[in-house]
Amino acid sequence: MDCCSGSGSFRLFPAAITVKPSSLNRRPSLVFLSNSSSSKTTANATVFSSTDSSSSSLSSDLNNRRRHNSSQIVRHWVDAYQPLASHERFKVVSYNILGNRNALKHRDLYQNVPSSYLKWCYRKRIICDEIIGWDPDIICLQEVDRYFDLFKVLKKAGYGGCYKRRTGDHVDGCAMLWKSDMQICNGESKRLLVGNIHVLYNPSRGDIKLGQIRFLLSRAQILSKKWGNIPVVLTGDFNSTPQSAIYNFLSSSELNVLLYEKKELSGQRNCRPAQVFDVNKETNNSLSMVDGLFKINWTGEEVKVATGSSEHHIAVHPLKLKSSYATIEGSTSTRDLNGEPLATSYHSKFLGTVDYLWYSGGIAPTGVLDTLPFDILRRTGGLPCEKLGSDHLALVSEFGFTEEGNTTFSGSA
Repeated sequence: MDCCSGSGSFRLFPAAITVKPSSLNRRPSLVFLSNSSSSKTTANATVFSSTDSSSSSLSSDLNNRRRHNSSQIVRHWVDAYQPLASHERFKVVSYNILGNRNALKHRDLYQNVPSSYLKWCYRKRIICDEIIGWDPDIICLQEVDRYFDLFKVLKKAGYGGCYKRRTGDHVDGCAMLWKSDMQICNGESKRLLVGNIHVLYNPSRGDIKLGQIRFLLSRAQILSKKWGNIPVVLTGDFNSTPQSAIYNFLSSSELNVLLYEKKELSGQRNCRPAQVFDVNKETNNSLSMVDGLFKINWTGEEVKVATGSSEHHIAVHPLKLKSSYATIEGSTSTRDLNGEPLATSYHSKFLGTVDYLWYSGGIAPTGVLDTLPFDILRRTGGLPCEKLGSDHLALVSEFGFTEEGNTTFSGSA
């Protein structure tokens, strides 16, 4: 379902979920990503204009280094410092899987990625192996344009699902899947509301980004209240960095939009790999100073899209949200000052964090799958790679019900 305008999309999943004790104690201390060394698919060699025989050995060396770097991709499970007493837990995955059309259409974003790693038949297997290996209870996917390809595999692994395509000419959308033995809107059980969103990318349209997120949060609050103020988990690609005004809106519940330029709301403009790796830093600063001379005023319509009313310049939302990754302390090699991952997405024109798992009261994270340090990402040259099927890293978090969320509700919506 699209909200406001633009190309963002979201899916809300109101469900009464029975969390079975048998699903407990699945938390591994170390998680390895799927090993594709047995694959018959091989990386294409880099093409050199020279006809010297040394070019063959050089391209072979580059491919060997790519494989070596991929073999070092290991993600660790991090437990909460103070474990919950509750034994009723569930695991959620949020993953922007890189739509097949986008991978083919925007080849300039994957200049250092061998073409074989961009092929859907290769990426589908890697992505499904990753997801199934984590054994999640709920799966939230973004940028899905081959839903039935994925569902065919995940159904055999015990999942049911639903899919909502974006409107207009777009072919991708959001998909949500859950273990088939979970009770959906039926009987007496713990209830949980799960939302899945892919926010508009365009950094210049912060008004639309904010409007899409605000609308999702408003709908989530209405459904949560309808079901007895049940806990909420909101997942997805928010196309906004942890240093952005939009991130502050999510975590603090309000934002005065007139204090920011629309194109600065999401914080995406200074996230090119060269900028993040401290290359050409002086040039970037001078560009920011020049940009500051050409501030664009908000129109009444833009304020209305962002806040819901042209007469109110403060956007608000009714939920009290926390980020699961920011809640659980991780390594300084993988986390920023907010506690968020240093990067959840990496390609030729972007390196940074835009994906999150937000949650409300009544539940708390008991563990997360940590992301990767910059040095490991840098060695890959960009994603996807041999062992990662998307240009995003999947986020995985286990949650437990707290005392606040231990009330049992019955009935149906």
